Parts: sequence; structure tokens; C-alpha cells
Amino acid sequence: MTATATNATGPTGWFSKSEAWLDSKGKGAWIVAMVLGFIFFWPIGLALVLYITYTNRWSKNMFSKSCRRSHHRSHGMRMSPTGNRAFDSYREDTLRRLEDEQANFEAFLERLREAKDKSEFDQFMADRASAAATETPEPRADA
Repeated sequence: MTATATNATGPTGWFSKSEAWLDSKGKGAWIVAMVLGFIFFWPIGLALVLYITYTNRWSKNMFSKSCRRSHHRSHGMRMSPTGNRAFDSYREDTLRRLEDEQANFEAFLERLREAKDKSEFDQFMADRASAAATETPEPRADA
């Protein structure tokens, strides 16, 4: 009975111990193990990739923090009402003001790009005209 309790509470085989050690060190340890496996003997690296994929070791937590952050950023602009009308009104006014400022800034950047393009084009045409004036052949004497 004590052997069963030991198996239930902790790893006993070398593979289970290795897995537990890598889990305790985090995802970086798994990545290092895969890279080293590919470097020293590629089937080991491939086996680790397949093991991680097959057992879904990272499926729940692989990108959980970054996904939550990007999800909040992309969908957090229009959140559901909080129930506090004053706060909801303030939030909507602030978001509307920020969206207007963003649109104005994008229009300003577009005007800057157009002005830069126009000045570059004007400079090109001036250079072309001066080069054409310099390269014009002298008039012939027989004409």
C-alpha cells in the first residue's frame, strides 16, 4: 500500500522524474531540451516535440498571459456597461475623444506623407530639368 501511495504522490521512473524536473523549471527548460535533442540526435528532439504536442502540455497555459492581454486590447475598447451611468458616460466620452484624436493624428501623418512625396517629386523634377539643361547640345552652325 505504501508503494501505491508513493506512485500517486510523486514520480518514480526516470522518465517521470525528468518530466517533473522539466515542468518545475518551466517552458524554457522544455525548449532547451528540444533544441539540445535536435542538436545531439535529431530523433530525440522530434520525439520531444511530438510528446509535447500529443500530451497538450502547453495547450492551457502556452500563451495565456499574452492572449489575455491582446484580447483585452482588441475587444476592451467597447466593454459592457458597469451599471454606474456616470462612469459609463465618462468612459464613452473619453474613448470617443481618443478615437477622434487618433483619426486626427492619422490624417496629420497622411498630410505629412503627401507633403514629403510632393517635395521629393519636385526635387526630382528640378534635378531632371537642370540635368537636361546642362546636357543640351550646342546649336549647329549650319542651321
